[in-house]
Amino acid sequence: MLKLTATERSALRSEAHALNPIVLIGEAGLSEAVLKEIDAGLNHHGLIKVRVFGDDRDARIAMYDTICTTLKAAPIQHIGKLLVIYRPKSDVKTEKVLRNVGGGMREVTIVKPSPSGTKRPTVTKVMLKGNERVTQGGNIKRAKPRQASAKKSALKSS
Repeated sequence: MLKLTATERSALRSEAHALNPIVLIGEAGLSEAVLKEIDAGLNHHGLIKVRVFGDDRDARIAMYDTICTTLKAAPIQHIGKLLVIYRPKSDVKTEKVLRNVGGGMREVTIVKPSPSGTKRPTVTKVMLKGNERVTQGGNIKRAKPRQASAKKSALKSS
């Protein structure tokens, strides 16, 4: 089971507030097909809600523990018949971008604070080429080719 700090759980709880349940567990209970669906939801979304139809609280707690231990996920919240579960996403695209450092296009999120400091920050998603980078101020710069030393190039040619 994945362990999170109280601050991380609190942030995930607030993020999950607006979510709708994507998996419903009925009378049949927790089957292999339901676990497979929860696993697919965690792979795709990372943070999901699961609704359990059943009045037995102990059974819901047992299901919650089983889901978290089987799928190596973190329990975030259990309110009534709703279970909130989190597991970090492992995107194939993200892994490819991390492996291809310096090549191809990659998506980067730029967060800039508001000029007055009282409003929400602006969030922009940008596609960067392999030779571009984002500065600390949130601007995009193209990497310049490294200048060769005149002394070293003279030594190499002789």
